[in-house]
Amino acid sequence: MEKHFYGNGKLLLTGEYVVLDGARCLAVPTSYGQSLSIGKGDPGKLSWISKDEKGHTWFSYTFDIKADFDLADNDTNRKDSTIQRLTGLIRAAREMNPNFLNSTEGFTVTAKLSFPRDWGLGSSSTLVSNLARWAGIDPFELLSQTFKGSGYDIACARHDSPVLYSIAQKKPEIVPVTFNPPFRENLFFVHLNQKQDSREGIKRYKSRSKDEKAIQEISEITNRVLTCEELEEFESLLIRHEQIIASLIQLRVVKERLFPDFPGVIKSLGAWGGDFVIATARTSPTAYFKSKGYDTVIPYADMILNTTS
Repeated sequence: MEKHFYGNGKLLLTGEYVVLDGARCLAVPTSYGQSLSIGKGDPGKLSWISKDEKGHTWFSYTFDIKADFDLADNDTNRKDSTIQRLTGLIRAAREMNPNFLNSTEGFTVTAKLSFPRDWGLGSSSTLVSNLARWAGIDPFELLSQTFKGSGYDIACARHDSPVLYSIAQKKPEIVPVTFNPPFRENLFFVHLNQKQDSREGIKRYKSRSKDEKAIQEISEITNRVLTCEELEEFESLLIRHEQIIASLIQLRVVKERLFPDFPGVIKSLGAWGGDFVIATARTSPTAYFKSKGYDTVIPYADMILNTTS
């Protein structure tokens, strides 16, 4: 009998970088995500197919379960990066649950995204969440053993509402919340046409000593963002958030760098440098962003799961 799993995509509205050091962040699941379907396959084989949002296969490979996922075999030099990532994930899953894939059965696995691969909405985190469901293991532990990261994206994959997320004593603390502000029609997500390597900013951040004052202030901004009723207050909170993070990672804010003449407020989401930003606008900003070469402009209600306009 086929098994089906699904994980929501994610966006981090507040708390980027400092969430790694215990700051409280606001994360929202998206209406886009990734499914994982598992059916029968040839004995001893795992045939993996990955499809994009248009249904096109962008990756396929047949693993030999015993040979490829044997924990003692570390020879992955001959394989491409996707094969390496999947091999590492499945090996880690088997280490956590030795009964996973521990029979002569075979499987055909199909992973299907509902968003373009370059959008940065969580192709890795949804995969980790789905694979952990299949293997019957803790997704946060699987993330920790493989891709690393704070884990807010796993929380979004598993929750159908926004969450307040933080790390305490190396454990995730997740509080489901309601975030459907009255000014949501003034909020838009804009894709920056690139998946820039975010490691530079993380490296800069980690090279500095932990800033308890910044962590506390970002946590307070997160609390105020969650409850604020006025667009103007929301905008001033975003501006202050950008200033704090810019100071920590020594990078220019995205509005100053790319959109200095935009009349609203723009904030980076997640690691700075690529993927999506959030923009505030009194009228549709689509024409403005298209004139700058940014064609993907998505209203808040279309991007975020379970919102009403």
